[in-house]
Amino acid sequence: MFSIIVMKLNLTTGIIPSLNVSAGLLGFFFVRLWTAAIERLGLLRQPFTRQENTVIQTCVVAAYDIAFSGGFGTYLFGMSETIAKQATEANDAQNVKNPHIGWMIGFLFLVSFIGLFALVPLRKIMIVDYKLTYPSGTATAYLINGFHTPEGAKLAKKQVKTLGKFFLFSFVWGFFQWFYTGGDGCGFQNFPSLGLQAYKNRFYFDFSPTYVGVGMICPHIVNASVLLGGILSWGVMWPLIRNKKGSWYSASLKETSLHGLQGYRVFISIALILGDGLYNFVKVLIRTTTGFVAMMKKNSTLPVSNDGSPMVTGEAASFDDERRTELFLKDQIPKTVAYGGYVAVAAVSIGALPQIFPQLKWYYILVAYVFAPVLAFCNAYGAGLTDWSLASTYGKLAIFIFGAWAGASQGGVLVGLAACGVMMSIVSTASDLMQDFKTGYLTLASPRSMFISQVIGTSMGCVIAPCVFWLFYKAFTDIGVSGTEYPAPYAIVYRNMAILGVDGFSSLPKHCLTLCYIFFAAAIAINLARDLAPPKVARFIPLPMAMAIPFYIGSYFAIDMFIGTVIVFVWGMVNRAKADAFAPAVASGLICGDGIWTLPQSILALAKVKPPICMKFLSRSVNAKVNDFLGN
Repeated sequence: MFSIIVMKLNLTTGIIPSLNVSAGLLGFFFVRLWTAAIERLGLLRQPFTRQENTVIQTCVVAAYDIAFSGGFGTYLFGMSETIAKQATEANDAQNVKNPHIGWMIGFLFLVSFIGLFALVPLRKIMIVDYKLTYPSGTATAYLINGFHTPEGAKLAKKQVKTLGKFFLFSFVWGFFQWFYTGGDGCGFQNFPSLGLQAYKNRFYFDFSPTYVGVGMICPHIVNASVLLGGILSWGVMWPLIRNKKGSWYSASLKETSLHGLQGYRVFISIALILGDGLYNFVKVLIRTTTGFVAMMKKNSTLPVSNDGSPMVTGEAASFDDERRTELFLKDQIPKTVAYGGYVAVAAVSIGALPQIFPQLKWYYILVAYVFAPVLAFCNAYGAGLTDWSLASTYGKLAIFIFGAWAGASQGGVLVGLAACGVMMSIVSTASDLMQDFKTGYLTLASPRSMFISQVIGTSMGCVIAPCVFWLFYKAFTDIGVSGTEYPAPYAIVYRNMAILGVDGFSSLPKHCLTLCYIFFAAAIAINLARDLAPPKVARFIPLPMAMAIPFYIGSYFAIDMFIGTVIVFVWGMVNRAKADAFAPAVASGLICGDGIWTLPQSILALAKVKPPICMKFLSRSVNAKVNDFLGN
């Protein structure tokens, strides 16, 4: 279920909120139902424990994480002919590889496991010695621990009931909307709620429960930043640049051409993303280095406190911490397994990946695997301090390095995208595993069980995620095309990054490079302002990464998300306790119901069952012309 939801989010906007609360709630609920049933049959001898809950949660999250890190909305789909045609550059055969379920499953099995072995020998250092907080892992642990108290179980039951209500509402609403989508541009998702002129500039509320739910989960500043980015781009910049048609770019070009207006949309958004990514990369690197320096100076085994600052040594460990540490170190994963596993998987990958991508030479992969553990450690350490995984940033770095190394004549675009997948998978998986180890540490779960659960979940994800993507790919023929229901916006972004890495800036339209420099610098300046400003001021400064998303695909989802954030804000003003307890459940229900509706919708599309009604909105003048044409 969560793989379907993540895949839909991947292929629509690329904004994927944390679904750990949803997974935790539903996992706890269904397992409790199962245990209650077998208990009545007299087959249950032991109660359902928090350790078992943790292992199940780890497996589920590892499985649906592949739907994101597998690159189905980014680097993997960016290799396809559909995306290559929109990019206009480097769309020859050696830079294109169309999706197929066979090679996608093989690719994921080759690259998704090596990250699990990269940092296993350092788990004691990261979790026990450094006491890195890993906020997401800690939050998940507290959630699970809360479930296994009388009060927590009672609240969880109410939350699941609320989730179920909104799940049903969202699913039925999706089914109802489907009846009115019998053609292009039809249905509620094309309702010009703010007027036809605003609709042409992609400003409208599209009645999507998914993104209302996403807005309820995401922080207010993220939602406000997305809306601000939409207003700045589609409300101001693109209309102004469109007026330069014939001067800045050829008037004969289609709006979707990257040599025209589309080029400004794509490359300026890339500039914002890269500026934000570079700033945060340097920031996390500095914090990582500072932590090590503090440790060396103080000769401390506890270099950071909960907020990531240097910590005074000599504090006595509590009984709970001693107990957790004892259990965490008791069930060791042999270092020989970690080292041997890394070398073995790397060797297989080095031999097999060039069979999938002939342009990706074995020595490219070898170099990636040599440096990957260092980058994985940096990312995992940074995520432990800040909860910010920079896996996508490392992936983009790989795009530029390996793409430029290969060169245009040797399929550099495809090499860059494939190398991105290799690097991103290793770095992301290693960081996720450390988050899971932190959860296990706090719930007294066996590290070995956590590791095995992660392996099982990853294996499941390597099969489930490509199958889900294949369902979307076959059911919706226009997937990946700009302006459609599933535009896969980041696929074109990643491909154009690869083109930039190979060809340089020669393909950019007039003044586009100057604007890219401005927005790249602006992203760094805004982030710097956020970090230097007092907290009361900083919380109102927008996030450049969030602002960049609507630059390419429009603001319709930003309005949905903003409505979600307004709902949570007002709810919090009325009753903060209830909002904190039930807003995630409501949001999860909206996301899950609409996401699961995609499954029957896909099956109907594959069966060539079409909606019976097309609901379309026309201006009065156009409607009059239609009536005259029809003779009404």
